[in-house]
Amino acid sequence: MPSLSYSTASRIAARELRASRGKFVFVVISVAIGVAALTGVRGFSSSFRAMLLLRARSIMAADLSARTTQQLTPQEQAGIDNLVATGGDETQITELLSMASSITSLDPLLVAVKAVDPAKYPFYGQVVLSPVMPVTQALTSTTVAVGDDLLLRLHLKVGDSIKLGNRAYRIVATVVDEPDRLSGSFAAGPRVLLSQAALADSGLLAEGSHAARRYLFRLSATKQGNASSDNAVATLKSELETLLPEAQIADYREASPALTKGLDGATGLLSLMSLVALVLGAVGVAMAMRAHLQQRLDSIAIMKSLGAGSGQIMKIYLLQTLLLGFGGGLLGVVLGIGVQLAFPLFLAKLLHITPDFRIDLHAFAIGLGAGMLTTLLFTLPPLLDIRGVRPILILRRAVEVSDDPFTTRLVRKLQGSAVQLGAIAIILVGLAFLAAAVSDSRQVGGFFAAGLVVVLLVLLTASWLTLSLLRVFLRKTRLHLPSVVRHGLSNLYRPGNPSAALLAALGLGVMQIVAVYIAQRAVVQEMQVSTSANLPNIFLIDIASDEVEGVRTLLMHQPGIRGNPEILPVVSSRLLSIDGVPASQLKLEHLPRRMLQSINLTWPPTADAPPPGDDIVEGKWWTAQQSADSATHPLVAIEREEAARLRVHPGQQMTFAAQDAQFTATVAAIYEPDSRHTFSRAGFVVPQPVLAGLPVVWYGGVHCDFSATALLQRSLYEHYPTVTVINVAATLETVRQVILQITYIIQFLAAFSIFAGIVILASSIAGTRYRRIREVVVLKTLGATRPRIAAIFSIEFAVLGLVAGLVGLVFANILARLILLHALHFEYHFQLWLNLGAWFITALLTVAAGWLASYRILGQKPLEVLREE
Repeated sequence: MPSLSYSTASRIAARELRASRGKFVFVVISVAIGVAALTGVRGFSSSFRAMLLLRARSIMAADLSARTTQQLTPQEQAGIDNLVATGGDETQITELLSMASSITSLDPLLVAVKAVDPAKYPFYGQVVLSPVMPVTQALTSTTVAVGDDLLLRLHLKVGDSIKLGNRAYRIVATVVDEPDRLSGSFAAGPRVLLSQAALADSGLLAEGSHAARRYLFRLSATKQGNASSDNAVATLKSELETLLPEAQIADYREASPALTKGLDGATGLLSLMSLVALVLGAVGVAMAMRAHLQQRLDSIAIMKSLGAGSGQIMKIYLLQTLLLGFGGGLLGVVLGIGVQLAFPLFLAKLLHITPDFRIDLHAFAIGLGAGMLTTLLFTLPPLLDIRGVRPILILRRAVEVSDDPFTTRLVRKLQGSAVQLGAIAIILVGLAFLAAAVSDSRQVGGFFAAGLVVVLLVLLTASWLTLSLLRVFLRKTRLHLPSVVRHGLSNLYRPGNPSAALLAALGLGVMQIVAVYIAQRAVVQEMQVSTSANLPNIFLIDIASDEVEGVRTLLMHQPGIRGNPEILPVVSSRLLSIDGVPASQLKLEHLPRRMLQSINLTWPPTADAPPPGDDIVEGKWWTAQQSADSATHPLVAIEREEAARLRVHPGQQMTFAAQDAQFTATVAAIYEPDSRHTFSRAGFVVPQPVLAGLPVVWYGGVHCDFSATALLQRSLYEHYPTVTVINVAATLETVRQVILQITYIIQFLAAFSIFAGIVILASSIAGTRYRRIREVVVLKTLGATRPRIAAIFSIEFAVLGLVAGLVGLVFANILARLILLHALHFEYHFQLWLNLGAWFITALLTVAAGWLASYRILGQKPLEVLREE
């Protein structure tokens, strides 16, 4: 037979597609929904994540911040200038304590001075002033903006003047909110915000003054506008750590640990959802194309009998596969754009923000390529099967039955065809490539492909074992079971029935869908805890020991207060040595050595548990008995960043000096604070007996409704005028809103991914309907009634769903545990009722999907079906 041209092969492939439209519906649906989920989720999450990261940057007012207590040297300043010259900007913030007074009264007040460059500050977010005005207008060389508590304490109003240093400044506004309030200094005293020029004129920056300097950095728009912005931030951070070895460098993701954890969880889950959409689409394609090619074996046999070669036949079906993949992928991209457009409409009222719609060509290209590639990859094995089979054997396929075990047949098949092994390798490499493209990580792609191989092998083995046990069970109980039940169970391993493949496909689908649900549920629940209305948003500084109970009582009876106040004891100390090495000789990691002279120690509210909001990341917390014995055997727990800067780990010895007392404590644990509780303000926790008899200063925290914060400040000032109130309610409300938006998006996209997965799996089950035609014909010819055939099919579908659901749920919990604990760093909890409900729903959906595809077969007469065949 002469060589078959591509144009002729295309015509034959297109003619067969037109003649069998119904048979290709499941292939196109599987590809289209998989691609739509992939492009819709990826495209929308990309634009929404960009917006969320912008909101996260506003918490720090910059991309990065470098904090130091020393003036930069000319060499360091030149190095910073070189860094920002390549693209970006930098501005300086100066923070210090000073005394201020009214020009009509000489009573001084300790204030926290913050000097900025109003032309640049802030890079992200905005300073909210009352009355409303831009920062450039409010902060000049002769004007300042102050906290409303300063007006209260000095009996002033907007328009009056205060004396700061050797100059008088007119108050033009009060500061309602600053974007970087959380990342700035929580110093004692009301806030005074002024320009750098005004600070220079005040004379406060004398030689040797203890002023903290924060340098804010913003990357250029080009670096921010692409997916590598996080890499650009990380690169700049590394360069700054080298340039400023004693400075504390932090990026925008570290401004709020709760927000950072939420963003990390959302990013990981969205990547997971995209990969799940990809694999579920591949599962649907594999099942549907396998059924289609099995149906075309007669046509293939006829073509071979007429002299067609395997390569020519493969060319026809290869082009057909590409057409199906392209058609399904194109439809999926269109649906994906619709999904991306529809998400903001559904979520606009819920989120109160609408992300800009952006045509993410990268996501669409990956979606279209994934649709075509998965279709092609998963069609390779059945296509390659045709190469070594003679036409006469294909024609006899319906009557040839092998009694060999599944494993024997599998080994024989693999040994007999090295090409099949090559096809499997190509599929794995292709999936690894797609996974790497979807997750933007080669490592993730490799792990994903390897994990998929392991899971598929285990699922196939479990499916084979289940079918073998079922066969043994039927042999033992054949005479004791109703004939309908016996026939329905026997259908699972009848000749030609792809039960093992279908069980593996269903199990894989259930595993991934349930794993996504468990993971998103755990992430959302933990993030909802971090948005609780009981977490402190008002902090109190310098409460005397004899004022603690009075302040606590006032807070508990103040209107607008939610939850119980948190009161934190602090003992000031200094670090003398670590493992006998003096503090002056320690190798520190971005920590000014002078900071070792002002270490804040505290003790937890309960003797045997960490303070609220602290999670142990290394070591173990002490018991109640160890706490009682700590006067002679002191222990200490250290905040993670402090431990990293000091380079200490559990088991090491640290010597502290507080007043005239010295003690050496063993590091028991390293903990991660959530930055939302009052105890997050202390970096070192020891049992209470260790600090017995030492002078204590108390700090407080409470959650107050935003509208009642002014009343609370006035009440505290009237009863406790020496207590400083730090109001971060507005900033923390921004964090809370962003985290809530993340949780809504995760839930919505997870629901969409799960729905798409269910539809794909249902189409995979429905793709087996053509295999049932001959069985229905035989049963009807032998006199079986419709109710009997319906009962047989129902039992078969139900057992398929129950077995696949059980296997899938076991691996779903294993996968969710690995994802949550090791990849996303969230807690995993086994949920019995969730798993039982998912098991029942899987069986129900399997039966429903099978019947939706098969019920029309029962209405056909045997002769009609035989004529079609």
